[in-house]
Amino acid sequence: MSASANEKDSAALKEDGNTLFKAGDIPGAVCCYTKAIKRSDSQAEKAVLYRNRSACYLKQEEYNKAEADASKVLDIDPGDVKARFRRAQAFQKLCRFDQAFLDAQRCAQLEPKNKAFHDLLRQIAAQIQQKSVQLNSTDSRVQQMFSLLIDASAKDSDRQKAAQNLVVLSREDAGAEQIFRNDGVKLIQKLLQSKQEDIVLSALRTLVGMCTGHQSRTMAIVNELGMEQLCAVMGAGASTVSLAACHLLQVMFEALTEGMKKDFRGKDEAILPEPSKELRSMLRHLMEMMPASNVSGPGRDSAINLLIKQVPRKSMKNPDNSLTLWVIDQGLKKVLEVAGTVPELSEGPPLTDNSHMSCSVLLSKLYDDLKSDAERENFNKLCEEYVQQHFSRHGLDGKLRAIQTVSVLLQGPSDVGNRTLEMSGMMDAVIALCASEDVTHQQVAVETVIHAAGKAKRASFITANGVALLKDLYKKSENDRIRVRALVGLCKLGSAGGTDFSMKQFAEGSTLKLAKQCRKWLCNESLPPTSRRWSVEGLAYLTFDADVKEDLVEDKNALLAMFELAKSEDKTVLFAIGSTLVNCTNSYEVEKPDPQMVELAKYAKQHVPEEHPKDATSYVEKRLKKLLETGVVSALVCMVKQESPALTEACRDCIARVFLALVERQEDRGTVVAQGGGKALIPLASDNTDVGKIKAAQALAKITITSNPEIAFPGERIYEMVRPLVSILSLECTLLQNFEALMALTNLAGISERLRQKIIKEKAVPKIEGYMFEEHDLVRASATECMCNLVLSTEVQKLYLATGNDRLKLLVLYSGEDDERLRKAAAGTLAMLTAEQPELCARIPGTTTHWLEIIQSLLLCDIPDLCHRGVVIVHNMMQAEKSLAETIMESEALEILSVLAKGGEGTPQPVSKVAQSCLEKAVEYSIIMTRDGKGTEP
Repeated sequence: MSASANEKDSAALKEDGNTLFKAGDIPGAVCCYTKAIKRSDSQAEKAVLYRNRSACYLKQEEYNKAEADASKVLDIDPGDVKARFRRAQAFQKLCRFDQAFLDAQRCAQLEPKNKAFHDLLRQIAAQIQQKSVQLNSTDSRVQQMFSLLIDASAKDSDRQKAAQNLVVLSREDAGAEQIFRNDGVKLIQKLLQSKQEDIVLSALRTLVGMCTGHQSRTMAIVNELGMEQLCAVMGAGASTVSLAACHLLQVMFEALTEGMKKDFRGKDEAILPEPSKELRSMLRHLMEMMPASNVSGPGRDSAINLLIKQVPRKSMKNPDNSLTLWVIDQGLKKVLEVAGTVPELSEGPPLTDNSHMSCSVLLSKLYDDLKSDAERENFNKLCEEYVQQHFSRHGLDGKLRAIQTVSVLLQGPSDVGNRTLEMSGMMDAVIALCASEDVTHQQVAVETVIHAAGKAKRASFITANGVALLKDLYKKSENDRIRVRALVGLCKLGSAGGTDFSMKQFAEGSTLKLAKQCRKWLCNESLPPTSRRWSVEGLAYLTFDADVKEDLVEDKNALLAMFELAKSEDKTVLFAIGSTLVNCTNSYEVEKPDPQMVELAKYAKQHVPEEHPKDATSYVEKRLKKLLETGVVSALVCMVKQESPALTEACRDCIARVFLALVERQEDRGTVVAQGGGKALIPLASDNTDVGKIKAAQALAKITITSNPEIAFPGERIYEMVRPLVSILSLECTLLQNFEALMALTNLAGISERLRQKIIKEKAVPKIEGYMFEEHDLVRASATECMCNLVLSTEVQKLYLATGNDRLKLLVLYSGEDDERLRKAAAGTLAMLTAEQPELCARIPGTTTHWLEIIQSLLLCDIPDLCHRGVVIVHNMMQAEKSLAETIMESEALEILSVLAKGGEGTPQPVSKVAQSCLEKAVEYSIIMTRDGKGTEP
């Protein structure tokens, strides 16, 4: 392509961008300007394009990008006053007031008579003054608190109060900055060494305030304190201190990683090195904590939790998984050290009940983040080498460690676990250890059998080789820990047929007996929580059977015991409870086979799955009612609040499914909202599996449709709902989900301008417009209703004002459709648009030759709402232009309006009043005349 062709293309794109910007289509304008920048070879033209795109970014509140584009313009032309003004605006929004003031001052010098420049200068000067006052008052408070904390003779209560005040102060940006500049980090370093837990907690929380959202301070604090000290605090015995230190490190990670994505590295725009060195140093220290014997169990769990959150990619769209590969290379064997630790043996670091589950989650996340077969093969090889190394050692301790590692792998990356289980002699050793007289040996082996029986093929193998052994352990063992685990093994094998009523591994009635024993142990408070947790695991497998579901929901004590466990310290029970509730509510995915395929399968003597009679809708509804009465919502809310690796995406998926089932009936939605279900659904719609996000968003939509959103989601929570609802306006979702999302957004759009702006910002308008063309009547009507509320916003009105589209035509045509709901929505939108933007009235005749017939049909309609919309449209058109009023009055509309204006039986007063106003306007224009002779004859 020649240079002149390039310039022509970029010029055309620039004009397209300008047109879209004026019409309010800011994303479209950005797209045009970006393409034009790439195609332009002229520096002068690029400067104009960057300046225009900077204006777009200001509109979109993307102030970093706005500042960057304006700076590029000034690099080309330092005298460009518009670019400097836009950069000043961006700096102001970014709270970089000193730089904003310099730019605004320069603008005022270049154009002294420009009022906008002087207004901005005054605003920034006032903000600088306000910040200065804050800093001065804060400085004295910081010094006062420092004096108290350093004074060894001060009372403990006074020092604690000063430490707490420091936490409050650090949450304000001015306070955090003053603490930092007054050598506060050195003081906090001393406080971290205190033997008083409250003082240490306050020091950690102060650091959280100082690091939140500020990369430059975070880097300085990490380097000054050192990861050794922070890891030592996190690895301390106290779980509260460990959790607080974990939260601090999480905030530090977020500040460093978010800063890398931004165009600046802190509010002071300091020139800083890339923080990747600090990040890797922090991760290395966390990995070194894993096998260390001097680290407490809670501290180790916190380290694993941080690795889970920070190492794998947040999105598979990001091609760079180098951090995961680095962690696998440097730390996989350290993770396996923890995974293979048997707490009852003397060798190995101290663990909690959650440690093995946390390891499983971390291993699974690392494996899922690998991109190629070669990377996965390397992961498998490292795991096999580790397991083989211990399995081949003399003595039972090595074999136990190897089997325990396999057990953890089976719970995490199961493909890797299955490969290690198939190693020579491994399965034989597991079966042999089940018969050991040592309780620890038995426990490790039985748990491995349970995790191995995950697939029908392996379940059949274990049924043939290990069922007799598990039954023997269940009946003869004197230790309840072994008996409950053996029972779960039998439960899992007994449920290998899933929901298929015709495929059962055990004899009729066996699963009911197993379930009864599980419920008995679940309700036995004298058993340790871990044993009771295993009984829930058993129910998770057995509740595939509808008879077991019915028995469980009828057992109120068992349900209450399970819900209490959901709120307990043992987080490993979460997935088992979630799975049990999914089974009881039938909220799992069920694909109903094609009847013709079923007949063919029967003819070919192939197996055909059968549904249990008690899985019918009537039974499911009764079970849901029982669960609600017993308090399932409060249990689910507690599960969502858990900060633990055990709350995996799979677990969140289960919770979202159960919530969706609970809000299926309209009359139950109030109960779910009253018990905190609405609040719990919001995080589930953003942090979940892809399917789980959709389920949670659909549940939110159902609640929003039938409840007052301002009551169901008070305060800022109502704005958090918009994104999940917009996310299910997708072709990947069902039409029902699309319809419910549109209905919910319609309700939200009718509440306030701020909510409408939020919906627009989430780029919902193009999606809603797309559904206005949907073939399904209800979806098309609900999309038009949503648009009817959105046109109250000026930005949406501008889309209709823009030329070269058929938006207005569509509304006019829909106003003449047979579907009453669609007509009401389209006519209502048209009525509001013509009232807010009178210039649209003149365009209506150009949309279709039948426009007058459509308006007349609205006026003649027996449905009061449609008739009212019709007279309002006519009134707006007559108000807009005399020529339009003449056209309308020359038609049958005059006679119809005359009849409507008289009122009488069947004509609502609002309709009569507007019709009368139309006739008065016609008289005013002298189109018609009244009886007393005013005006002219039509």
